[in-house]
Amino acid sequence: MGKGQNESDDQPEEQEERAEQPESPGLEKELEELLAQAGVDLDSLPLEDQVSSLKTSLEQAQQETAGNLDTAQRAQAEMVNFRRRTDEDRIANAKYANSRLIANILPVLEELDLAISHTESGTEINDSFLEGIKLIQRKLTGVLESEGVAAIEAVGLMFNPMEHEAVGTEESTEVEPGYITQILRPGFRLHDRVIRPVQVMVATAPKEQSEAT
Repeated sequence: MGKGQNESDDQPEEQEERAEQPESPGLEKELEELLAQAGVDLDSLPLEDQVSSLKTSLEQAQQETAGNLDTAQRAQAEMVNFRRRTDEDRIANAKYANSRLIANILPVLEELDLAISHTESGTEINDSFLEGIKLIQRKLTGVLESEGVAAIEAVGLMFNPMEHEAVGTEESTEVEPGYITQILRPGFRLHDRVIRPVQVMVATAPKEQSEAT
């Protein structure tokens, strides 16, 4: 009878010891997965080899994670650059969408300028007709300027093949060689893009001066 009583007294103590021991099924599962990936049987290895194998598997997993993170960051950076380039292209296309139409309108403006200059130099001038032409010229110029069109300056500047088209050369003692003496046909720029170069005459040194040098 006494022995049975002692056994009943020991059972609560064993239950308390079991309750005090923490269980970590999640950690054991992770370790088993790492070992399974590495192709290692946990039960067949000594404790030191188990620890070494786990460290190796953990380092490999960390390297793979770092590689995946780097790939993801690169992909994100490429996407940002792609969106930026797309936005820039869209803005540029909208900015220069009317360039073809404007290039076709420019000769009309040039004809108006010629008509005004010829009318003003004539002996018989119809003031109302001349004012009408000037009004059309001003309105057309205003429309082009509102779209970002600006005339290209040339006279007195160094010849620039990106903006100027040399039609010929002329000797000059007043203008340095390589500089523009006169404009033969106006040129225009749409924002920062040349849509029609200005035709010019470029100064050269007189023959006597060039022979002397």
